[in-house]
Amino acid sequence: MNASDILKKYFGYDSFREGQEPIIQSILSGRDALAIMPTGAGKSLCYQVPALLLPGITLVISPLISLMQDQVKSLNEAGIHAAFINSSLTETQISKALDLASRGIYKIIYVAPERLESDRFMQFARNSEISMVTVDEAHCISQWGQDFRPSYLKIVEFIGRLPARPVVSAFTATATEEVKTDIECILKLDRPSVVVTGFDRENLYYSVEHVAGKKKDAFVADYIRKHPDESGIIYCATRKNVDALYEMLFRSGVPVTSYHAGIDSNVRKKNQDDFIYDRAQVVVATNAFGMGIDKSNVRFVIHYNMPQSMENYYQEAGRAGRDGENSQCILLFSAQDVMIGKYLLDNKSFEEMDEEDIELIRQRDAYRLQVMEGYCKTTSCLRNYILEYFGEKIFSPCNNCGNCHRDYTETDMTAEAKWVVNCIAETRGRYGRNIVSGTLVGANRARLKEIGATAYRSYKALEQVNEKDVQILIDQMLREGYIVQSNGEYPVLQMGDITALKKEDTRVLIRKFEEKSAPVSDRRKKARSTDSLTSAGYRLFEELRSLRTAIAKEEGLPPYIIFSDKTLIDMCAKMPENRQEMLGVSGVGENKFRKYGQRFMDVVTEFIGANPNSVVSVQLEGENAEVSGDGSEDHGGKKQTNVGMRWTDEEDERLIAEFRSGMKVSEIAKAHGRTKGAVRSRLQRHGFG
Repeated sequence: MNASDILKKYFGYDSFREGQEPIIQSILSGRDALAIMPTGAGKSLCYQVPALLLPGITLVISPLISLMQDQVKSLNEAGIHAAFINSSLTETQISKALDLASRGIYKIIYVAPERLESDRFMQFARNSEISMVTVDEAHCISQWGQDFRPSYLKIVEFIGRLPARPVVSAFTATATEEVKTDIECILKLDRPSVVVTGFDRENLYYSVEHVAGKKKDAFVADYIRKHPDESGIIYCATRKNVDALYEMLFRSGVPVTSYHAGIDSNVRKKNQDDFIYDRAQVVVATNAFGMGIDKSNVRFVIHYNMPQSMENYYQEAGRAGRDGENSQCILLFSAQDVMIGKYLLDNKSFEEMDEEDIELIRQRDAYRLQVMEGYCKTTSCLRNYILEYFGEKIFSPCNNCGNCHRDYTETDMTAEAKWVVNCIAETRGRYGRNIVSGTLVGANRARLKEIGATAYRSYKALEQVNEKDVQILIDQMLREGYIVQSNGEYPVLQMGDITALKKEDTRVLIRKFEEKSAPVSDRRKKARSTDSLTSAGYRLFEELRSLRTAIAKEEGLPPYIIFSDKTLIDMCAKMPENRQEMLGVSGVGENKFRKYGQRFMDVVTEFIGANPNSVVSVQLEGENAEVSGDGSEDHGGKKQTNVGMRWTDEEDERLIAEFRSGMKVSEIAKAHGRTKGAVRSRLQRHGFG
């Protein structure tokens, strides 16, 4: 078998996603690999597929117990024997797992980094054929990563103690250039194949809403009311906010649960399972929740407070839409969020680190907080802001984020910008933005009098301008580099590069959003795959979802491990009635077909019998390819009016005559308004092809 055979047989996919195949081929050729791929891009397949082709065992080092458990469940469901070893197991269970692995039962073993220091595990590893060591969440090895873990520094020592060096592969979704270099160096990757597929998650719609206090609660309640059947995560910065928001939603009748470190561990586990198994629609949580959660059908992530870094935000927001379906990432911002962020950073604990390193990390944390504040305040494209931070080249605005879809006014504030520079010169770079903006508008504050700002030439220079607009101007000047802000405990404004500002043709423009005309949930965004389903198709989709839930309860598994929403939608489009047709559905591998295929086909067959003339799936206007996902195209943009309908005797006769006359399958499909896969299957049923 080759990599493509493994992909189809066990995972049910016909082709690899962008970036997957080069990584897999690199590993199979014996080269180390480093892959930086966004959440939902299929990182796990990049090491799971070669693991099944390599002769020995693959060790996957992960810091996340929940991720290990989810991955092992998914692999076992796909017919692949895998195990995990972490603190959730007893020593007896660990010994049994290692014994089975020694006898070749397991090809993939997930292990916590702390376990590498165990003499028992080291003995197992030294006496087994280890073909590959995979480091998941590899950014944890860097002190510049947002989630540095000292235990990760032991990995390279563990690899060095093995009798023969295995292939080493590393994966992460979030890595700046600095972190990427750290991963390569600290893991001592040997001539690694480095693949960076990009950070853009096209299916995610980003938006920032400027709301404060109880208005945040009202926004959340209204959003959930308008999305009653959608699964979502709401992140709060503090446990207090989690508890208060949970109580509000619970009293409103929302199927909600909560998660934070202050909740009893058993209750916390139950709450997490309630969300994963779809017993709770919404979970309200601190950032302690979600690491390693593979739930694919999260349709929205709302941040009640601003996260402390862009890395954290990208990772947390990225838990939406893991199945590739369009989802929303909404950040509710108020000025108080910045103060909360500073408080949390000031009280951050550091272990096993010296003072010099701690100070460097504090400076980096302060910078990250400034970047995150800039994201919340920018009037430019939000997607481009994220991509630029991670070092990607950006082009035009995305036209698929909240800022791109909001109306704004543009004002020339070049003259006012020069006064900002004058004021900073007068303060000699000793004060922050509040002092500068207050001085310029001539605010009557004791602090301004105390430092002598009322005697500055710039005092009241912009008294006709609203102080909020001056603050917006300062933010814009920071982004353009005319001024800079220090990273200390009390950030101050200092002179940047003002060369361009001295030129007559230079303009400093600020954009202000006008009042939004519609709530974020109503704004234009890309169509979802379910939008391709007619009302009949959506009824079938719901029946398939109900069956999936019933099977999940029988098996004690999360529903998305049985089949993802995307697979169920493809099932609706292809209407499979036999083994070959069912294996043609995206995400249906041979093991899952054996376990569940017939039950889902029975639902499809029963639905067709009860709705013989119903159209379940159509080509949406303006799309280039059929929703069935089988690669067939209809460049005319016409609706596929027969997809999912039963074949009549008359149509069968025409089909056979057309095939015998030499027409191509694609031509027949277009003539009948059906998919190429459906035509091939029908021809095979009649003994052709």
